[in-house]
Amino acid sequence: MPNTLNAIKETTLKDNPDIREADLDFVLGERLGYTPSEYQLHFDDELNEEQIKQAKKDIKKLRRGVSPQYILGFSWFYGYKILVQRGVLIPRFETEELVKWALDNIKDQAKILDLGTGSGAIMVALAQELAKKDITNLQLYASDITDNALRESEENFLKYDIDVITRKANVLIGLEKFDVIISNPPYIKLSEKDLMDENVKKNEPEEALYGGEDGLDFYRKFVKQVRDHLNSHGQFFMEFGFSEKEQLAKLFAEELPDFEIEFKDDLAGKPRMVHGRWQK
Repeated sequence: MPNTLNAIKETTLKDNPDIREADLDFVLGERLGYTPSEYQLHFDDELNEEQIKQAKKDIKKLRRGVSPQYILGFSWFYGYKILVQRGVLIPRFETEELVKWALDNIKDQAKILDLGTGSGAIMVALAQELAKKDITNLQLYASDITDNALRESEENFLKYDIDVITRKANVLIGLEKFDVIISNPPYIKLSEKDLMDENVKKNEPEEALYGGEDGLDFYRKFVKQVRDHLNSHGQFFMEFGFSEKEQLAKLFAEELPDFEIEFKDDLAGKPRMVHGRWQK
């Protein structure tokens, strides 16, 4: 294998057309400690023997279809490095918009639940950003249905020195009341499974992706339980699939008529988030 960064990249992409350039750039750049802008400036750098050996290992995994975040053992979310491993959902950039929306509405002394926490990315971002706003008098909780996710989230909470109580729970069953519930639940329709990226299908946990035939299984459970788990001034923030807004609006109107419901588009202009609170 040639020993300059650019030569390694060009040879790899030529010999492995199934490897995406963005994935290769992400893995090589992160291994070498470059930011995206720095990476472009170091194409002529020669790699040492150990770096070449590592590149070979990473390229072999990319060829097998392993997601780059799982190869590296982390993903970036809201500017924070989040540990991830296979069996735990990789946090998505789109979910950062949900965090921003919640940040604008969380006050001091709030009791917050990250429901279906996965890697704990949402809670890490919330806690760190709220601390920057001097909103620190908080009670933080995170729940998930799988042990893998809870272990990974606890590692991330420890990494950022965040005091979070974790609970194993199926939606809200067995949990207490909160002021804020935030969640990126499974919402992909089973009928859309064949349309998913092969890396996603191969690597990421199905229970964190698919929400039943119409994508709404989680939400049907949530609306039946949420009244018993929100304080009188409580509110929730949730992500959903952009094609599900009308069905969700109908579900919330039928099951939560005493709630104010607001939908919000993502940066691409597609309906992606919902905010609910008790009517004033």
